[in-house]
Amino acid sequence: MSSTDLRIERNSSIRLGIVGSGRIAERTLSEVKFVSGISATSVFNPRLSSAKAFADRFELAMAFDQYDVFLEHVDGVYIASPHETHYEYARQALLTGKHVLCEKPMVLNENEARELYELAKQTGLVLMEAIKTAYAPSFLNLLAIAKSGRIGKIYDVEATFTKLIPYDSHAREYLPVAGGSFTELASYNLLPIVKLLGTKFNDLRFEIFKDNNGVDIYTKAYFRFEDAIATVKTGIGVKSEGQLLVSGTKGYIQVKSPWWLTKTFEVCYENPDNNESFSAPFPGYGMRLEIADFVRNINEPARRNYKLTPEESISMARVIEQFLQLRTGES
Repeated sequence: MSSTDLRIERNSSIRLGIVGSGRIAERTLSEVKFVSGISATSVFNPRLSSAKAFADRFELAMAFDQYDVFLEHVDGVYIASPHETHYEYARQALLTGKHVLCEKPMVLNENEARELYELAKQTGLVLMEAIKTAYAPSFLNLLAIAKSGRIGKIYDVEATFTKLIPYDSHAREYLPVAGGSFTELASYNLLPIVKLLGTKFNDLRFEIFKDNNGVDIYTKAYFRFEDAIATVKTGIGVKSEGQLLVSGTKGYIQVKSPWWLTKTFEVCYENPDNNESFSAPFPGYGMRLEIADFVRNINEPARRNYKLTPEESISMARVIEQFLQLRTGES
């Protein structure tokens, strides 16, 4: 048993440190309190004033601007910092024996994803990418129904997520390196594709519309698998219907906007009288479900069950890497 495991067992509650103090970190903190066996105890931000203000607002015991010192006081970290910082924060946490729950996209290229998952495997630590939809009961039910053959063989998956974000040069969505609609939103849309069609696509192409700074405001990605196709649409400057559509030989599954907060979906057939509706709760912001899985995987290492597998997460990083290479003209 590792020193981390002994410490968690002794304290009976996982000490969670928050990396970053933006709006996603705020939402997650409001969800932690609904999960037993874990408590948020500290926050890290390179700007100490921001860390202290965050700690005061959410009554956290400690605030840090030195990451190595911060890691000494936690058992696991939740990373909600800017996209391009995820890799280094996750890597350092794993190297010091800390479990990691990292916001999407976990990293921006395939090799970094492979390295982190291999490191977690070697050290026996939990590494999870925090795509909340993956943990939603209704989405899990959708996957089960789709894979059961109820709509026949699946030939197409279409997923759209757009939200209009006013231009702000300081907003992360418009930062030139890792900003844009695809890095911000595509992880959600890629989720049902890798879950239903797998990770081995034969072809991938993009259509991109950029702003004057080279940031994509609207992107479509087209996937070709051996016997299926898929489409992803993301936008921060163009609005579209945010639905998920899974098309099969016997029918289709539709989740209306906002599909990524999956509560209700419909299985539709040629005869609409046979259509079926399904629903399940999506409590709060949804993070409490992934946090509960995080705790369970830490406390039950022999029974770990990843609703988003390392292979799937790595595949998603590969897609984002290909997109960024194309957007910046490197390929």
